[in-house]
Amino acid sequence: MTEQNCLVTNDWICGEYLRTRSQELTDATLQHIGITLASVAIGLAVSLPLALLARRWRFLAGPILGVTTVLYSVPSLAMFSLLLPFFGLSASLVVTGLVLYSLTVLVRNILAGLQAVPDEARDAAKGMGYGPLRLLWEVELPLALPALLAGVRITTVSTVALTTVGAIVDYGGLGTLILDGLDTTFKAQVLTASVLCVLLAVVADLLLLALQRWLTPWTRPPRIRTSRTGRAAAVAKVAEPV
Repeated sequence: MTEQNCLVTNDWICGEYLRTRSQELTDATLQHIGITLASVAIGLAVSLPLALLARRWRFLAGPILGVTTVLYSVPSLAMFSLLLPFFGLSASLVVTGLVLYSLTVLVRNILAGLQAVPDEARDAAKGMGYGPLRLLWEVELPLALPALLAGVRITTVSTVALTTVGAIVDYGGLGTLILDGLDTTFKAQVLTASVLCVLLAVVADLLLLALQRWLTPWTRPPRIRTSRTGRAAAVAKVAEPV
């Protein structure tokens, strides 16, 4: 009886809210995921050329990193307001703002990964006849993957959080539900949407961590496997009298 009346009593935890608003929660979650994926993907596509430019012409590294840092320092409300005349009240407004925020972490991590590639690996690949593009795609980028994917993980988690700010233009995914719940003091909606937002960030980070471990097996510590015979020999040796 209490669960059925939790909407009336405005409880923080309310099963009836989950049952009656499941479609609304699903739509908001899918919008949140869509905006996050689009922002990170576009941010990665923009960051890679910028990092390559900064690596190729060192005099550009300072301006590129400086501009991306300045963009990241702009408050989200101000950023969306500056972009509003160009994109209007649309999802493109939110995605563009999130892409600009992602550049700081992505460009720095990609550049750091590329700069960490050993010169011996480059020289060996050139000695085997690798051209610039083949060298980049088959040698440099694979070796830069740990730093690149670490940047993607950080960017994805922060983008999940920043997407909620898009609620001010009604394209904030779960953030829209949080804002509406705060305006109407709807406790169950605020708590449920907030928990889902946190779960999205945690799940995204775990999935990307698993992807990173799968794509970069050389970064994992080697497993020490001792055979049964070896273990028995070791025990026998310890047990020998002095």
